[in-house]
Amino acid sequence: MTDQALTGYACIQSYLKTLDASPGVYRMLDAMGAVLYVGKARNLRARVSNYARPSGHSPRIARMIEDTASMMFLTTRTETEALLLEQNLIKQLKPRYNVLARDDKSFPNILVAKDHGFPQIKKHRGAKKEKGAYYGPFASAGAVNRTLNQLQKVFLLRNCTDSTFETRTRPCLLYQIKRCSAPCVGYIGEEEYAGLVADAERFLQGKTTKVQGELAKQMAEASEAMEFERAAALRDRIRALTQVQSAQGINPKGVAEADVIALHMESGQACVQVFFIRANQNWGNRDYYPRTGSGAGAEEVLQAFIGQFYIDKDPPRLLLLSNGIEDPDLVTEVLSEKAGRKVELHVPQRGEKAELVASATRNARESLARKMAETATQSKLLKGLAEAFDLDTVPQRIEVFDNSHIQGTNAVGAMIVAGPEGMIKSQYRKFNIRGDDLTPGDDFGMMKEVLTRRFQRLLKEDPDRDKGMWPDLLLIDGGAGQVSAVHGIMAEMGVEDIAMVGVAKGIDRDAGKEEFHRPGQRPFALPHNDPVLYFIQRLRDEAHRFAIGTHRAKRAKSVSATPLDEVPGVGATRKRALLSHFGSAKEVSRANLADLRAVDGISEGLAETIYDFFHPKG
Repeated sequence: MTDQALTGYACIQSYLKTLDASPGVYRMLDAMGAVLYVGKARNLRARVSNYARPSGHSPRIARMIEDTASMMFLTTRTETEALLLEQNLIKQLKPRYNVLARDDKSFPNILVAKDHGFPQIKKHRGAKKEKGAYYGPFASAGAVNRTLNQLQKVFLLRNCTDSTFETRTRPCLLYQIKRCSAPCVGYIGEEEYAGLVADAERFLQGKTTKVQGELAKQMAEASEAMEFERAAALRDRIRALTQVQSAQGINPKGVAEADVIALHMESGQACVQVFFIRANQNWGNRDYYPRTGSGAGAEEVLQAFIGQFYIDKDPPRLLLLSNGIEDPDLVTEVLSEKAGRKVELHVPQRGEKAELVASATRNARESLARKMAETATQSKLLKGLAEAFDLDTVPQRIEVFDNSHIQGTNAVGAMIVAGPEGMIKSQYRKFNIRGDDLTPGDDFGMMKEVLTRRFQRLLKEDPDRDKGMWPDLLLIDGGAGQVSAVHGIMAEMGVEDIAMVGVAKGIDRDAGKEEFHRPGQRPFALPHNDPVLYFIQRLRDEAHRFAIGTHRAKRAKSVSATPLDEVPGVGATRKRALLSHFGSAKEVSRANLADLRAVDGISEGLAETIYDFFHPKG
């Protein structure tokens, strides 16, 4: 570290005498130790010396230099390692002056499971640990669901779990509506079903013409053999396949595998649109709104986005870009090394590839225009909210809390978050109510547990309130009693400076006649046509929707739970084996040791554990 009295150019200059020409990563920090910027360098001394010059910087860089009070350095063996480390640190530290992609969601795939004689086709997200063939990524769960729906129509593959498959005695509804070939009850043989699976995989590999030709040939053969029912079924599948192809929209003939990445910037904001092209098919698109680091240029924004986007994702063989980036050769090297094969970056100027980029760019421009319009509206609503509730400042983070339960069972708390850009779904949180001493249906007790857990965590993780994690306003579903209780809970934790408002329905409990309660103040209402009232109703309804959805998921899980879930050493696979062998958890509990040992995957020791669990000694 250098003398803390030095800041700006003088501070940066003081580090030059200790730096050499090694590649590495540097961090610029302010007087409070917060990271302002993370950068990588092929030559640390040369790169840092650029910041030590008192002129020639953009306004953004000049502000960053002025705020710098200290620096940290980490050398690497190569510039490639430096780039990887830089992007990881940016994602972890979220520095103010860096471009930040602000998305860490994984992408779903389609899995054709290969651990069963009749393979299941299903949506898969996360690590690829299951045996089978994976196809993706798809831009969203919706894109996967649409494709799965199409595959069921055309290829009649099952999507039920193995345990459901094993226990069925008659076909399910999917067979009745011609979405499954009912292998569970023997309506199709293993060899014929394998042919359907092979056709589906050819479709996912982009060989739709070949699949369609084979279906047409089979239909003609069935007609000649006067198997008219089979011919009609094949005709329906061909029609479904034709509809799939026409509904997919963009299906480039000359681009088998690529991510199309287009950037549009306007008024200091940016939108990146990504199209996923796999097997000559459009597998969906998604837009992103990276933080532009207080004025970064297009080349820097796009390179930072690509670097952060592929930290935890496998890149395709080709990236089609709307514009150039700062270090294309270095990024190409990093992506190729990550993929274990050659990855190309290309900014097309003509032809089909250029048309794909133009389409993505148009989508980025339109998406950003909508986002900016929504942000402007949201800004007005937040200002109106501050005026209506007499807040000192316009809230940048609103947290809304709600509970859900049925007579106290499967109780959950829910928190949603809203800010200048609308609902921030990545910040939503659910709380499984743990309090064993709570009376069933005790809403006050549940709210106390949720708020205590929420703010104890904030006090631990962000005691200085400088990471943007603390709310400016709490919205509570309830009236004066609920607000008073929440105020007391917050006071116990020493957090009394956060504004809170209770939203209670009026006497006849009609939407639009809500009353608002603040600690120590008389309740009041807003005019029924006030946009701020509609905004609060949306927030409350979103919290209620999230709480109900979380509660239903917990209830569904508890309904499907069995005593086997509590047996040590019995996971999902062994549980499935036991249920398939015995038919129910009750029969497992009645089984003797010899019967338990006869189940595939159940060792002698585990059989004894299961037996002892259901037959405690003494």
